[in-house]
Amino acid sequence: MKQTIDLQQIRIKRDTREAILEGAPFLFGDMDKNALEEAVRIKEKHGAKVTVLSVGGAKLKDGILEALAMGADEAYIVMDPACEGSDTSSSALTLAEAIRKIGAFDIILVGEGSADNYSGQIGSRLAEILNVPLVSFVRELSIENNVVTAVRDMEAALEVVKAKTPLVISVTAEINKPRRAPLAQILRASRKPLNAWTLKDLGIDAAKVGPTASAIQVVSNLAPEQERKGIIIEADADEAVEKLVNALRKEGALP
Repeated sequence: MKQTIDLQQIRIKRDTREAILEGAPFLFGDMDKNALEEAVRIKEKHGAKVTVLSVGGAKLKDGILEALAMGADEAYIVMDPACEGSDTSSSALTLAEAIRKIGAFDIILVGEGSADNYSGQIGSRLAEILNVPLVSFVRELSIENNVVTAVRDMEAALEVVKAKTPLVISVTAEINKPRRAPLAQILRASRKPLNAWTLKDLGIDAAKVGPTASAIQVVSNLAPEQERKGIIIEADADEAVEKLVNALRKEGALP
């Protein structure tokens, strides 16, 4: 699961169009929660142990409690300053080494894309590094013994595939509706196993992660230009509302 800045809370500097990130809260992306919810449902139906894994900064330790409250049995977090600014390649490398350190697995569930840049690469990169099959764009999932049957959303069609575990599965938002953790679960979450690692614990050279190791350089990240027309409607209330509605329809803002 990836912890990102809450995009709804980001403010924009009017003069430079740059995002103001200071003080913005962090949360897990919606599709990350879909992946966790599906893991918990598998546990409830078939019996399993659900392990949450995440890489991030210092705020990750508090945020991971939400995942434990939703039904995960344990959590592993990799917190290292060197990971800041890592691209998908470095992030996948870190996650893969953490998975190897955790041990054997049957299914790795990830969101199809993250809430911030939606690259959609983590699942495929993990599968490649760990040398296991990948089933992507999954909107329905069932398991019988060690065989997974998945319905993939191919936009113009639905595709049904089967694959044996172990494997990586990336899910879409249509697969489920993540639960809200009840108060009792939230209170118990802090008592569940939580293991914190650094890159050194995983045997990863800090030079292999972070912005310096990235093949991609972000030149700028600006909000689109927005200009106000400054139209003022002068009329009594009823007439003003009618003129406003007509103006919005003309701009395509209303049907």
